Amino acid sequence: MNPKKSTTRKAFQQLLPILVALVVMPAVGTLGYRLIEGWSFLDSLYMTIITLSTTGYGEVHPLSAAGRVFTMGLIVMGMLVLAYALSQAAEILFSGEWRVHWQNQRQTRMLKKLTGHVIVCGYGRVGRNVINDLLEEKLPFVVIDPNAEKIAAVQEAGYLCVQGDAAHESNLRAAGIERARGLVAAAKSDADNVFIVLTARSLRQDLSIVARADYEESEPKLRRAGANRVILPYHITGRRMVTMLLRPDVADFLDEVSHAGGLELVLDQVKIGARSVLAGKTIAAAREARQMDVTVLACKSASGQTNTRPGSDMVLEAESQLIVLGTIEEIQSLGRLARE
Repeated sequence: MNPKKSTTRKAFQQLLPILVALVVMPAVGTLGYRLIEGWSFLDSLYMTIITLSTTGYGEVHPLSAAGRVFTMGLIVMGMLVLAYALSQAAEILFSGEWRVHWQNQRQTRMLKKLTGHVIVCGYGRVGRNVINDLLEEKLPFVVIDPNAEKIAAVQEAGYLCVQGDAAHESNLRAAGIERARGLVAAAKSDADNVFIVLTARSLRQDLSIVARADYEESEPKLRRAGANRVILPYHITGRRMVTMLLRPDVADFLDEVSHAGGLELVLDQVKIGARSVLAGKTIAAAREARQMDVTVLACKSASGQTNTRPGSDMVLEAESQLIVLGTIEEIQSLGRLARE
């Protein structure tokens, strides 16, 4: 069962007896006065309301002995209901159920409005590092994890989340997969990641999916399942350690330009749109028109071929990806022109 729905249902169940009593007691009082005293409906309802509210305006008509006994019973019932209502209200407030209910409602509304976000499946060590980088890049995200304690930690940090198995369509839909820009499968096992990727790909054919794999033999399975990229943390860590050992300055430089650190330069990728003013132009022509101030390090064409030494006479084809180096402002300016 969805924890959000469970919390909402529990809060409603606590209030339901009070709501029922507010309807039943006036009905019972009105019916009682009509049967015992023979009053009209309006007189019976009025007497019931002033009795239950303890307003004390006096009797509508003189009461018989049976009517007075009924009135005393009605007053006692009203006091019991009031005491029960106060105890339930105190329990809801002090237990935090109501606060959780409204938090869930607020989060549901925010999830429905979210667009262009990243879905992070799994809140383990890899997932937490992914989130840190997304925060650095100022990209919105949603976390999906089945563990209640981890979800509590995510909520405590103020992040949007969905508790449940990310391999279930309902949870991916709740996380807004139709409007997401990408998904990271970082669950605790390769098998879980395969199922997550399979489900996500079945829902969105154009979604960018990056999956984590602990074992080499899992990589082809994840790719067949629909992952665009597969990351093997142990391989990357080993390669990274060797690079830092043999070429530490290169490693530091790549860190700086990849994460917009202390340097002014940033390494990024820009896609040339089909309607871009840059499409069909050479790099030299774009520079002459003051449309490109960045350094183009590589270009990947729409067919998948990569040019690692692009010259000034290279034509910028539509749907090609440029790997560029420049300031944040230069790259943002190029990105706008590439989309136009």
